[in-house]
Amino acid sequence: MQIRDAYKARYGTDATVVSRAPGRLEVLGNHVDYNAGCVLSVAVDRYMTLAASPCGGGVCRVWDEVLKEERVFSLEGLLEHEKGDWANYIKGVLVEFGKRGIPVPAFNAVIAGNVPLSAGMSSSAAFEMACGLAFAKLANADIDWIEMAKIGQGAENNYIGAKTGLLDQFSSLKGKADSLVYSDFRSFTAKSIPMPKGLTFVVVNSMVKHVLTSEYNDRRQACEKAVAIISQRHPEVKALRDVNSTLLEAERRHLPETSYKCSAHVVGELERVAACLECLKQGDVVRFGQLMYQSHESSRTLFENSCEELDEIVDIAHSMPECLGARLSGGGFGGITVHLVRSEDAESYASRIAEAYLAKTGRKADTFVCAAADGAKLL
Repeated sequence: MQIRDAYKARYGTDATVVSRAPGRLEVLGNHVDYNAGCVLSVAVDRYMTLAASPCGGGVCRVWDEVLKEERVFSLEGLLEHEKGDWANYIKGVLVEFGKRGIPVPAFNAVIAGNVPLSAGMSSSAAFEMACGLAFAKLANADIDWIEMAKIGQGAENNYIGAKTGLLDQFSSLKGKADSLVYSDFRSFTAKSIPMPKGLTFVVVNSMVKHVLTSEYNDRRQACEKAVAIISQRHPEVKALRDVNSTLLEAERRHLPETSYKCSAHVVGELERVAACLECLKQGDVVRFGQLMYQSHESSRTLFENSCEELDEIVDIAHSMPECLGARLSGGGFGGITVHLVRSEDAESYASRIAEAYLAKTGRKADTFVCAAADGAKLL
């Protein structure tokens, strides 16, 4: 059932606004966004969708067409929330609108989506951006894309409690078909980089759910501590973006081991993103894939945000000639791996790696081919 039909079946009228926002794959630049760095990502053809209409009064009703669950809440009680509830993302976005002096009227809504949950494809940011676009329309508010991204980040940081950066929202908003998204989190800019022709991404979901709040916050604090220590001797250092490998090694003796390892991962990722830009200019897809493998090894040994299942999948990918490169994608600690393959091999590769993973671990993986897609929009 399409979401417009689902809305009409639920509420008996047509929705006045429908929005859609894609999930994303982080291609290179793991945990770099909150370190003022640059990231390569891609918005994919998996979406979170919302249909809504104003309803009068002060009570909102939201029906999840996938989970077959309803949430009912008052606009006067947004600060009251139950930890772990999916409605928190809606409430968090509404709170951020309120902070900006933009009142959103009460509404009825239906949500649906096919972005895997808690997998590293940023279903949460896709949900936030779908909500944000719809709520702006309901409120008759004109919000530029950077501010919309910050609204989503604010919901994550202030309401959910995950101290995430802006990568996921940038990717969801600024995606473009057949293109990667190159985001700079110091200048807050994003531009499209053409995807090499004949290549695509296969997602292998380990089916190990990740919950990022505590691990994510711990890693971020380790990075921030490194910056605080290094900047005492190098005041020009405002973020890990300002640190290269040479400076980091010179400062290593001053850093706690965890801060050093986390920083080494981030600094290495910054250098890999820069190297990948050159690969893309030159059409060197083999080197592109090698950088992805190097990124995963850094996640495994330095940032320690991989897990046994993700490592097994990447090890299997190494043994399969169709795969040019593979790595965990997103926050880590479970979730997905992303694999760079030639388009003609994608479907067979997805099937074969799932079979190999099952044979090696006894676990079933969910696999699918992803196309680069356009960003969030009103339908």
